[in-house]
Amino acid sequence: MSVARRAGRTEAAVATKSGPELAAMRRAGKVVAAVLARLSAAVAPGVRTEQLDELAAVTAAEMGAVPSFKGYGGFPAHVCVSVNDEVVHGIPGPRVLVAGDLVSLDFGAIWQGWQADGAVTVPVGKITPSARRLLQVTREALYLGIDQAREGRRLCDIAAAVQGHVERNGFSVVRELVGHGIGRQMHEPPQVPNYVEAASRLVLRAGMTLAIEPMVNAGSEQVQQDANGWTFRTRDGSLSAHFEHTVAVTAARATILTAP
Repeated sequence: MSVARRAGRTEAAVATKSGPELAAMRRAGKVVAAVLARLSAAVAPGVRTEQLDELAAVTAAEMGAVPSFKGYGGFPAHVCVSVNDEVVHGIPGPRVLVAGDLVSLDFGAIWQGWQADGAVTVPVGKITPSARRLLQVTREALYLGIDQAREGRRLCDIAAAVQGHVERNGFSVVRELVGHGIGRQMHEPPQVPNYVEAASRLVLRAGMTLAIEPMVNAGSEQVQQDANGWTFRTRDGSLSAHFEHTVAVTAARATILTAP
């Protein structure tokens, strides 16, 4: 679950996690991966978004984990389901998916007090080549950002990798919403923007845990919030895609805690 960027924010101290703490986060991450896989497989024409929410709750319960989002800041569902021009924080309900839709699924889980957060965007049936390209570029941008999450690199290196790839391919990164640190809380320092101007030069240390989450629009980067106080959508009505992993910084390559 992304967080609204705070301009000019000075980052508080960023905690590192021990081996046992990372192991608990990895267990939470496995739940996130399993839920997102089951939801992705269930996405099809005729499915109501509220059915995906029910499936997320059941799957997490089967695995002995607690969904992070339900009740968090008043959010009313277990999973964010954002469709087409909805960027993030879509609230599941009676909406019926139709062929050609793009569906972003964002889910968090808690295991023994430790959290993980992940997101994917999936097609409903056949989609246009331009929509498929949006998904591909956003997914690639996520992994390019993750590749920078290693000891000695800086937060701005993650942002540069994401922004550069997205803009070279003719898309735009959302400015108002960013990734975040994560651990015992869903949102911890630091903020993890997807563009350089807002990113700090914080040096990454082994044991830091970050939710890296490119949010990419086919049109303008500008977004607006719905009257429900949660859902953000593109201001120009263009499609949006969202991919996210929770990662642990290491001296070599980042460890993806939400990998299957």
